[in-house]
Amino acid sequence: MNHNILNKKIQDFINVNLKSNLTKLILKGSPFEEVSIQEIADQILAKNSCKKKLPTWFDAENIYYPNKLNIEQTSSEITANYKSDLVSGATLIDITGGFGVDAYFFSQKVENITHCEISEDLSAMVTHNFKKLKVKNITTHFGNGIEFPEKSKEKFDWIYADPSRRNDAKEKVFLLKDCLPNIPENLDLLFQKTNHILLKISPILDISSAINELKYVKEIHVVAIENEVKELLFLLQKNYTQNIDIKTINFNKEENQSFNFSLNKEVYATFSEPKKYLFEPNAAILKAGAFQQISAYFNIDKLHQHSHLYTSNKLIDFPGRKFEIKHCISYDKKQLLKLIPTKKANITTRNFPETVAQIRKKTGLKDGGNQYLFFTTDIHNKLMALICEKA
Repeated sequence: MNHNILNKKIQDFINVNLKSNLTKLILKGSPFEEVSIQEIADQILAKNSCKKKLPTWFDAENIYYPNKLNIEQTSSEITANYKSDLVSGATLIDITGGFGVDAYFFSQKVENITHCEISEDLSAMVTHNFKKLKVKNITTHFGNGIEFPEKSKEKFDWIYADPSRRNDAKEKVFLLKDCLPNIPENLDLLFQKTNHILLKISPILDISSAINELKYVKEIHVVAIENEVKELLFLLQKNYTQNIDIKTINFNKEENQSFNFSLNKEVYATFSEPKKYLFEPNAAILKAGAFQQISAYFNIDKLHQHSHLYTSNKLIDFPGRKFEIKHCISYDKKQLLKLIPTKKANITTRNFPETVAQIRKKTGLKDGGNQYLFFTTDIHNKLMALICEKA
């Protein structure tokens, strides 16, 4: 950590050049002896990444930013604020502290926070930034987050962890036990220090596999922003063995869509041919695997066991996209093009043998317009195209 970056003249230079062409800026070299042009460029890149994702940090003065990758991997303010509503009490320890976004929001709901970070530079940056953000109830600790609670005599109301999805060889991993730190391996140790654990898990990890690797899972939260799943949150409670509740949330500009269900409660979907309206669940629901539950709860029919598209003769308030079906045809190029005179349409495929790119190439349809095409398979295993408009 180069503290010279925090000098006023250098901070002013960074802020003035937030919209500058970085390639040209780098070629000019650094106007300051104490800071390299690459360090300045890294600050500009990272700060720009925070404008929408972390506006509290972007708007504050004299914030020290880590590299752009650290910013990309950290929670957004939206997801961090959501997590903060899941915890309460007097003490919480974040054993994988990172840039400190989660700890910052936890500090608004829990009396005392301990932030552990294994990188000395990052820990120093976060310590500085918390002072600039006027946070007084977070204690930062440089060191191994697993070892800290193990050595501590204190018990915590909550332990929070966001294990890295890369192993020692910097390769992406797809099992929780391969992440760093290895939470399944250390669960017994962690539960000696708390009764409640909150885990943030990458959306690429499989929910069922994670459940099998863990124990005492009480709740799973699937968090999406603008229909893109950002986080899986596993809430563990010591000795809990009852039903697992799954809660989904999709933060949209228009509305926040939520849908909750019990994983262990068996329900069944109904099926039919397309009716008047078509419903496509949001990404959080699809990730949660609530395919039967959506049909049962809203009393709507699935088009096919594997299509995950739903239909009804009634327009309902639905956590996803809603369309009115104008035409339902077999997959036939000539018939399709007759019904799309503008030669423009928004295309989605579900349980269909061809990709969107292949369909566009075959039909010549361009992206855009007011018509929405769904290529899928019906209950008779026949390929079909649904020509729709937004409901």
